[in-house]
Amino acid sequence: MVRRAAALIIGGVLCVTGIAACGGLLASSDEIRVMISGGFAAAYLEVVPGCEGATGNKVVTSFGASMGNAPDAIPSRLQRREPVDVLILADSALDELVRQEKVVGGSRVDLARSSIGMVVRAGAPRPDISSADALKRTLLQAKSIAYSASASGVYLSTELFPRLGIAGEIKGKSRKIESERVAAVVARGDAEIGFQQISELLPVAGVDYVGPLPHEVQRVTVFSAGVAAGARAPDAARALIRFLASPAVAPAIRKSGMEPF
Repeated sequence: MVRRAAALIIGGVLCVTGIAACGGLLASSDEIRVMISGGFAAAYLEVVPGCEGATGNKVVTSFGASMGNAPDAIPSRLQRREPVDVLILADSALDELVRQEKVVGGSRVDLARSSIGMVVRAGAPRPDISSADALKRTLLQAKSIAYSASASGVYLSTELFPRLGIAGEIKGKSRKIESERVAAVVARGDAEIGFQQISELLPVAGVDYVGPLPHEVQRVTVFSAGVAAGARAPDAARALIRFLASPAVAPAIRKSGMEPF
């Protein structure tokens, strides 16, 4: 209870400081509906409760992948016309939503840079992934591989594995994970190694973080926010995005394993 109260106080200070720095305050008692993908979720969840307490606004959050056809993926939610004011997801997916006129043009704000990492089950040996060649050997030797159905997994399955020349060899033991954190699958023992955005791996218990992909094959994803077309609280949406992009939130972003802009 004491820890939660402290977190709310800190979050409230961060929110007021961040929004003041952006030159505006959230309108009183607005309800802001957010759709967010997993990459930015850890930092977001740390700061938003205090923001609600400081402003009197209620933030209603839905979670889903930036891309893909899973029922809870953001594109699927938008296809069902679920109400939303703010969208936070991989920049390429956000740009596509702008093109589809589902996000207001010019409203994109970049929040953080996110890298891909690897985990094993807690206590298991940590394979070498310090170079592209070492990563290739680890992938070939692994009994089973799990990767995300969203941005990081799309890169791995369509670009990296073919680039390493092993796509065919590992296809039968690779599994795309939808609507669940890859680390949770590894923690259960359903996959020997797993790959996802580092910020989505670190919060999960039962795994050991091995490290990022080697520099020469790393893919950095930018997570961005935008105002949804037809937002019912557009001013509050823009103020929330300004806050999330403010220096006050940078420590939470770094803590989650990402780098702020």
